[in-house]
Amino acid sequence: MAGIYVVGIGPGGIEDMTPRARTAIENADVIVGYSTYIDLVKDYFPGKVFINSGMTREVERCRLVHEKAEEGLEVALISSGDSGIYGMAGIMLEVESSFGNRIPVEIIPGITAASAAAGVLGAPLMHDFSVISLSDLMTPWELICKRIEYASLGDFVLCIYNPRSKNRSDYINIARDIILKHRKPSTPVGIVRNAGRKDESHIVTTLDGMLSYEIDMFTVVIVGNSQTYIDNGRIITPRGYRIGQE
Repeated sequence: MAGIYVVGIGPGGIEDMTPRARTAIENADVIVGYSTYIDLVKDYFPGKVFINSGMTREVERCRLVHEKAEEGLEVALISSGDSGIYGMAGIMLEVESSFGNRIPVEIIPGITAASAAAGVLGAPLMHDFSVISLSDLMTPWELICKRIEYASLGDFVLCIYNPRSKNRSDYINIARDIILKHRKPSTPVGIVRNAGRKDESHIVTTLDGMLSYEIDMFTVVIVGNSQTYIDNGRIITPRGYRIGQE
């Protein structure tokens, strides 16, 4: 029976793609995805049939995947990072449900942007953390602000996705102002752009100074909690272990 595989490809490089994800793509007859993600992987899988589409066409993309699977093809629907974290997994399951769940769907996880960015910065996510997207395409901005407020109040490390776009140039500024109500200006902040990709870059700074650096849709911003510190250029959020010389 044909099947649908919703595959998290990780940050984009083949070295950060899990063996399970690679196998699913290699075994697929057709690979479907957002144009940018297709461009990231197509050179690794020569000879494969790729179908790409633009942003905001997610539901249409999932319906196409269903149609291809109905034709008897094995289809891999790819997402960057993890397919179940701001990815295509939920949409595909909802769309397949609307067709009566006729085609089996397998969700294949991948390395998400939070993990990729944290590895670049050191160990900022060693304690409780909250991942919040500043994109208001699907979530009202007022609700996003409320989530930032309460996550900051709860002393969570914050991992911020989609921090700035042309239409949302001031959202990261507002988010920082909300966080500053509950964190010291000296709180460590890591800014990672294109984590896990060939043009990766990162900055270690503070909550007070973070807006001096480039932040865009390809950036993940990690804001430490009250215990987070910087050592040897790396950000560390301690778990609370006693570490001393024997």
